[in-house]
Amino acid sequence: MTTLLKLGIPKGSLQNATIALFRRSGWKINVNGRSYFPEINDDTIECAICRAQEMSCHVESGTLDAGLTGKDWIVENSSSVHVVADLVYSKVSARPARWVLAVTYDSPIKKLEDLEGKKISTELVEFTKEYFAERNINVVVEFSWGATEAKVVSGLADAIVEVTETESTIRAHGLRIVHELMQTNTQLIANHDAWKHPAKKKKLEQLALLLKGALLAEKLVGLKMNVPEKHMKRIVSLLPSLNAPTVAPLYDSNWFAIETVVESTVVRDLIPELLKNGAEGIIEYPLNKVV
Repeated sequence: MTTLLKLGIPKGSLQNATIALFRRSGWKINVNGRSYFPEINDDTIECAICRAQEMSCHVESGTLDAGLTGKDWIVENSSSVHVVADLVYSKVSARPARWVLAVTYDSPIKKLEDLEGKKISTELVEFTKEYFAERNINVVVEFSWGATEAKVVSGLADAIVEVTETESTIRAHGLRIVHELMQTNTQLIANHDAWKHPAKKKKLEQLALLLKGALLAEKLVGLKMNVPEKHMKRIVSLLPSLNAPTVAPLYDSNWFAIETVVESTVVRDLIPELLKNGAEGIIEYPLNKVV
């Protein structure tokens, strides 16, 4: 009998990025309309769509064996779960998101202590309360149902604690960041009993390995090129690499084929240098996974 892993996929802003990451990792998740139970091309996994804010609660209770959610919501819910892997991706970028304290641009509030006796609006209520209590700053923290930036603009709150990746929404509302409270990223989490189950643990380790491999591959590209023997040392010295590049002689010639993996950010400067120093036939190709 097949052991099924009940896996929670985050609904909302993380959903599309999560499904895309799984596709690059080898799992195709098909969300059918309004169904909360998407299909996946793995008969050992059963998927369920769940709000990221609630995911850790359902994993802790055992309703789900595992799920993907933000570190922020695990902390907010004080959930006791096993963190299988840190997966640094979010809805628009490949870097951690930040929960920040923001005020209107002309606000007299310049530091945390200036919020003594003030009102803060946020979705991250419990964490925010605890954060200020630990610093002996008395504040009123109110839950925001959305459009949090508007609360401080309209005067319904003195400040907000809001999550941001690029700060563009905060700037667009004429707000100013006063302080960063937390960095957060997506985590693959598991119920403690599920993690002790051999088959479920094995599947979770497989998921973690390939999801992390797909995320790493996003930052890297492969390079192939042909190089004459007289330029070999110079070309190899120019190549940043995970390990030493692969070098193979070409048939019946004094030329060599070089293959390597480099960070995608260096390629635009690297390729002209390689050409200038004698490399030819350079091919750049994307990677699916690096493990």
